[in-house]
Amino acid sequence: MHSPTSISAKTRLIVLVYNLLFPFVFLVLLPAYLVRMFKRGQYREKFGQRFGFYSPEVRRKIEDHKWIWIHAVSVGEVLIALKLAQKMRMLRTDLNIVLSTTTTTGFTLACKSSADWLEVIYNPIDFPPFINGALNLIRPGRIILVEAEVWPNLVVSARKRGIPVALVNARLSPRSESRFRKFRFFTAPIFQLLDLIGVQEPEDIGRWKSLGPGEAHLQLTGSIKFDHSDSRPARVEEFRGLLGALGVTPDAPVLLAGSTFPGEEKILAQIVLELRPRFPDLFLIIVPRHIERTPEVVAEIESAGLACALRTESAHPARGKIDCLVVNTTGELRDWYYAGTVIFIGKSLTATGGQNPVEAVVAGKPVLFGPHMENFSAVVDKWLAKEAAIQVANPEALKVQIARLLTDPRLRETMSVNACKAVAPHQGATARTAEMLLAS
Repeated sequence: MHSPTSISAKTRLIVLVYNLLFPFVFLVLLPAYLVRMFKRGQYREKFGQRFGFYSPEVRRKIEDHKWIWIHAVSVGEVLIALKLAQKMRMLRTDLNIVLSTTTTTGFTLACKSSADWLEVIYNPIDFPPFINGALNLIRPGRIILVEAEVWPNLVVSARKRGIPVALVNARLSPRSESRFRKFRFFTAPIFQLLDLIGVQEPEDIGRWKSLGPGEAHLQLTGSIKFDHSDSRPARVEEFRGLLGALGVTPDAPVLLAGSTFPGEEKILAQIVLELRPRFPDLFLIIVPRHIERTPEVVAEIESAGLACALRTESAHPARGKIDCLVVNTTGELRDWYYAGTVIFIGKSLTATGGQNPVEAVVAGKPVLFGPHMENFSAVVDKWLAKEAAIQVANPEALKVQIARLLTDPRLRETMSVNACKAVAPHQGATARTAEMLLAS
């Protein structure tokens, strides 16, 4: 642990303003936050942890060991955090790690990997009493933030206590970069408190440097999200068997849509119906980004005229012809990609930002997405330049390109090979990041 470090007057002023405004902003955002919690369920479980209160059982476990704290948010960041935690534990078998997450879905997923050396908690709200309650209990030797979660009170409180803070898999979308530049007066002093920043692409070093951190604190690690060097598909044969029970033959074409958002499911269902005359056996698999939307998703698909089955019921033989499987489970998407012939990446057609396309590419599948892939612009731009993916502007263009891929296996193979070459530099990013953290 570093010795306690003084905080500049400018940084103290920024945090003071932040804390004065925080309660008002929190109250404005609270209704939408509560709605999301109710929809996702399990909001009562360990609710007090969000305010720095912990049960006697959790306190006893944490007080008995020394910990590293990895701070994540939702499912995507939790998956990165788990990969990193496991790699760090492989390199240092005496490590104990607290993994905190914000959402109930992220918490549930993290708990599936819980172990004696890994304690899962909810992130405390970024307000001094709650942050200090967590820090007083965990007393971490290091705090590791995942992707973009640089919270002022957490970073400043850690610095006051001499706790080093690292940002790993640092994500900097064009929109975020523009926002940080616009408010550089407020953001730069916080970024300058970070001891290490692991960036994903070579060009990210200059971009991050312009936002405040010194170059000595920036290291090129690649993207943990894009690193699948240690990954092996675990449930491919099981999933193929489930599809067989639904009447899907091994040679039937499958359109798989990963991490879909509202509006995309109905568009895809209509595309399948319109392509059926050319591809009679075409089957649709939908994996919604939020499984609490399952009833809405099923209603949308069935209103378009397709018969639906749910993943949680797919172990039972299907009754009648099934046209679509809705995967209403968490943490299975990576292995489901192997069952697809053509992959559509969600949150790209009717919403903005896009979802992670790399797992589909690693599965050797051709990838399509809509016009909105802002969160993955760096890798997407490279793929498009190398003809490793297809981007479409609207549902009609999506239908045309799906048909094109279904009729051209050589094109599917070329795209997947090109995309795999594009993500090759990221292989080993998890190990590089773990080694960087353990060496500092």
